[in-house]
Amino acid sequence: MLPFVVLQDQYDIIEKHTQSGLELVEKYVKFVKERTEIEQNYAKQLRNLSKKYNGKRSSKDEPDCRLSSYQAFLDVLNEMNDYAGQRELIAENMMMNICIDLTKYLQEIKQERKTYLMDAKKAQQNLESTYKQLDSSKKRFEREWREAERAAQYAEKTDQDINATKADVEKAKQQAHMRAHVAEDCKNDYAAQLQKYNKEQNNFYFNEMPLIFNKLQDLDERRVRKLGQGYILFSDTEKQVMPIIGKCLEGITKAGTSVNERNDSMVIIEQNKSGFERPGDLDFEDFSQAINRTSSDTSLSTPKGPMDLLAKNRGKNFWLFSKRSKPTVTEDFTHLPPEQRRKKLQHKLDEISKELQKEVDQSEALGKMKDVYEKNPQMGDPASLASQITQTTQNIERFRAQLGKYEVILTSVHCKEAAEKSSTPDTSQAIYAEFDDDFEDEELTAPIGTCTAMYNFPGASEGTISMQEGEELEVVEGDKGDGWTRVRRNNGDEGYIPTSYATITLCNNSHVMVPYCF
Repeated sequence: MLPFVVLQDQYDIIEKHTQSGLELVEKYVKFVKERTEIEQNYAKQLRNLSKKYNGKRSSKDEPDCRLSSYQAFLDVLNEMNDYAGQRELIAENMMMNICIDLTKYLQEIKQERKTYLMDAKKAQQNLESTYKQLDSSKKRFEREWREAERAAQYAEKTDQDINATKADVEKAKQQAHMRAHVAEDCKNDYAAQLQKYNKEQNNFYFNEMPLIFNKLQDLDERRVRKLGQGYILFSDTEKQVMPIIGKCLEGITKAGTSVNERNDSMVIIEQNKSGFERPGDLDFEDFSQAINRTSSDTSLSTPKGPMDLLAKNRGKNFWLFSKRSKPTVTEDFTHLPPEQRRKKLQHKLDEISKELQKEVDQSEALGKMKDVYEKNPQMGDPASLASQITQTTQNIERFRAQLGKYEVILTSVHCKEAAEKSSTPDTSQAIYAEFDDDFEDEELTAPIGTCTAMYNFPGASEGTISMQEGEELEVVEGDKGDGWTRVRRNNGDEGYIPTSYATITLCNNSHVMVPYCF
């Protein structure tokens, strides 16, 4: 069984899931309370209650519907609808043994969850604070070494100046020596801060956060287990006074015992894991190397060495707590990566097929009813079914058209995947599930063209890259049909951009630039 720590870069998903679990407990407590009130009146109210809650939880688009605890709750509602005619229930026992007990337990785990989330936030703030200290010391190191370099250049120039006095030369040398000493101190401070940050970062990703994730998983599994016990108790309370509906209650017991906290954890992990690795240590950036030039170089211009190294890791995002912006949803799911798009298309086909089958069954039933009316006019007028038959026929045609449309789209997706597998190398080691390429390869891919941004693009999602209107970039991988193109800046940064956001010019086999726009 995999722990929640596998979702190390999905902190927001774990936070949302644990909150959703608490809300489920609250809904279940409220459900039992309303059920005790309704049972005092009549079975019709009980059926209405079952329908009310079943309608709220029946959406198949909700990711939590795959969890055993959610499915068990739906099973409880279905079983309750079967014995709705039974009015002899002991509402008081249900209120005492389920509602009050679960409400008390809910308050305890709410406070426990709040403590764990505060610990995670505190650990994140400590890491960010250490990184700010590191960044500050690095900037100071860079600044002092540049000053030291200028002082050294000035001292050398003064020493070679025949019009300079000995005092001027000595003063310039002392100034250069002092600047070099200060820069060396800043260098040592930067090295110490870097070592401190790397230590803090390792502790954060390998000790603090895994411990918090394990605690949250234990809390969530205890909640699921307690909720399952509540489902079982729901049926046991009724069994004591209503043996005549024991069969229905056994179904509710089965629903409660089917709750599996470990399987629920596995479902959450499989739905949301990205495969990202923990970040490695930051490299030491030695700005002092720029001062070691040949004695013949007396230029006072700004050195390029430190500037090239400056801000290599500035603005680094801590992806563990980062939020991703949502792309615009399209009807054919082109806003999704290929694998997710394929799953969505298959799910859409299954839904359309079910709806189509319902309409076909309805059409057959109406046809049989029409035949009965024609043979036995006293039972009804066949003409009264005409509007229903017409509407059902239209629905069947509409669903068949939709089914054909999505089958064509899904077939094209499968063809593209097969073509990519036969023409491209294995990408099984990709660290990001939505974009299959690894941007950290040491050998850069040769560009296949260029592009010019037509619009600004923030690049807030993982795997994308920001661009400004009019910016020119190199194209390293064309659009594979998913609406994304991989590009590279001159500094080596790579990422995906929406194909429709840029004017793209590709090279053909003769190295002639062939433009095309989306």
